[in-house]
Amino acid sequence: MKSLHDCPAPAKLNLFLHVVGRRADGYHLLQSVFQLIDRGDTLHFDVRDDGLIRRVNDVPGVPEESDLVVRALRRLADAFEQRHGRAVRGIDVRLDKILPMGGGLGGGSSDAATALMAANVLWQGGFSDEELMEIGLPLGADIPFFLYGETAFVEGIGEAMQPVQGPDCWYVVIEPGVSVPTPAIFTAHDLTRDSKPVRIADFPEAQNISGFGRNDLQGVAVRLFPAVGEAIEWLSQYGAARMTGSGACVFVALPGEAEANHVLGQVPGKWTAWKARSLARHPIKKLLQNSML
Repeated sequence: MKSLHDCPAPAKLNLFLHVVGRRADGYHLLQSVFQLIDRGDTLHFDVRDDGLIRRVNDVPGVPEESDLVVRALRRLADAFEQRHGRAVRGIDVRLDKILPMGGGLGGGSSDAATALMAANVLWQGGFSDEELMEIGLPLGADIPFFLYGETAFVEGIGEAMQPVQGPDCWYVVIEPGVSVPTPAIFTAHDLTRDSKPVRIADFPEAQNISGFGRNDLQGVAVRLFPAVGEAIEWLSQYGAARMTGSGACVFVALPGEAEANHVLGQVPGKWTAWKARSLARHPIKKLLQNSML
């Protein structure tokens, strides 16, 4: 096989996000439920014969050398050479980017995870998902979740996951028009870092989990970026609206597409907004299985 096109890299929402501590090395200890949704970037891969790893299109604001996709593929190529004693054939990547940067949707990490899974098939690397997680984790704490590929209760710095049943619902997501840099949130003096740990047994039934807990990062983000707070306040008239990840996107869960369409029709024109449905599993898993048949 020499190509894999139309490979999905779905976004995620943090249905809640609690900061429960901080390690000696400065990493924050989190608890969250990560929910995949059916909106995301799309990647296309073509094998090369000269060993080069290239992104073949421009992505505004993301130089090729700092792109998580390229960096992840180079780490995979190094692991491949160590395991098989020979270099990879190389690969061209085209990235169709629609997810906003600094939105808390995990777009860059999702792109990298999709690249690892697709290249592992194209190069016939033979790496397990767990091995791909080890390769990807140093680049981003969300990458293991996207490789895991299903709704999960996530702990630690993002590496400890247990499957949970997420809601079957629709979301309306607002992009407030700002990019929130994650370091600015986690280094803030007023960030709460001592939330009481929760257990899976504490969660309500799946359909109500979107109202569980809170996002401990939200207060800091609203202080630093008032546009985030404005979007949350507006969206709260339709349900338990909150920020995802470290921001800036905010969302509300709705029972069906008709309700999502209604809310979407009311969103002020100054914001970009869209709807998405919850996903139980990463759609690339089936695509890659079919490609190997």
